Amino acid sequence: MGETTKILVCGGGNGAHCLAATASALPGVEVNVLTLFKDEAQRWSNVLGNDSIIVDATYNDGHTSEIRGKPKLITKDAMKAMEGVNVIFFVVPAFAHQQYFDELGPYIKPNTVLIGMPGQAGFEFQALKNLKQAAPTCAVISLESLPWACRILEFGKKVQILGFKDVLGASVIPGKGSYRQQPLQIVQSILGEKPLVKPTQNYIAVNLMAKSIIHPPLMYGQWRNWDGVALKESPLFYQGVDDEQADLLSKVSGEVVATASAIHKQRNDLDMSEVIHIYDWYSIYYRDQVSDNTSLKTCMVTNKAYNGLLHPMKKTDKGLVPDFTYRYTAEDIPYGLVVMKGIAECVGVKTPTIDTIVTWAQEKLGKEYLVGDALKGKDVNLSRAPQAFGFKTLEDLCSML
Repeated sequence: MGETTKILVCGGGNGAHCLAATASALPGVEVNVLTLFKDEAQRWSNVLGNDSIIVDATYNDGHTSEIRGKPKLITKDAMKAMEGVNVIFFVVPAFAHQQYFDELGPYIKPNTVLIGMPGQAGFEFQALKNLKQAAPTCAVISLESLPWACRILEFGKKVQILGFKDVLGASVIPGKGSYRQQPLQIVQSILGEKPLVKPTQNYIAVNLMAKSIIHPPLMYGQWRNWDGVALKESPLFYQGVDDEQADLLSKVSGEVVATASAIHKQRNDLDMSEVIHIYDWYSIYYRDQVSDNTSLKTCMVTNKAYNGLLHPMKKTDKGLVPDFTYRYTAEDIPYGLVVMKGIAECVGVKTPTIDTIVTWAQEKLGKEYLVGDALKGKDVNLSRAPQAFGFKTLEDLCSML
């Protein structure tokens, strides 16, 4: 890549460990890591010492390799972390993005590329609001998921990549900056050959494609009539889906697809064809893992990738109870369904099923996003709905394109 590219990896979890190692193993790439969680940066530095992070990687054809990479700096000091950096990967949960924007904001300069990995719905709104003066000359990229299935084997020292995604959808708001390479080429060069980073037609489509539509309907379907009695075992999450849960998810997906269709009708220059029904998505993206694709329910119940995954539960003296503070609700409502609801409001599409689920979930979370069927609750500004950033119409949304 010629001269040295300095990148910043934000976070200290599975994905941040992987990227810190794989990127720093590349020639011509220098990596800083910023983690703001408690004393995590100091612990990571102490554990690693002068060693490299080891990645045990298993590739899709079955062969394995060991990758070794050492970040130049692991810190919780944003100013030090940003020295010479013009590419930033946010590899943290959606609820943590604001904290990193707050810390990094004073040091983000024009011509910086910001990548949400994954961005989750509303990442672009939040990034551009926080960039303010630098925004017109910065690129904002939102990846639909992590590039790999990965996990930490030994904190700070060893991680495992279980498989690489083949393709990774990305939205790009390029800004008017001056970049050494096209922003997506920068991302591709750091991630390597796989996955192929594929640009979507526009960022609005990526927000409607977010897979955060899956968890809330299943949580609602499982627990809406729960009598409060503790359970002895955790129910299967995906593979325990019944007809009602599958129907709820299908209806939510239908409302999202209807929103995409309305956007295309109102602005036929916007290609929304990548926003497809969740059943079609399972049939395409999990083709090799699903043994019965005759319905949405069978796609989920027979999906090998979901083997044994359980509902999030908490232990009590009397047994197990559902954990409504888990990310399936705590993240996928304010940074998922509420964002999609907000886009639907901008184009005049009714979303009765989404409304029902959000109304139930906001009570569990102690929040108020919806009042009736309108995003007028006192906590809308704590979500990433477009309304929280002053966007109320499709033209407002298009102003960012």
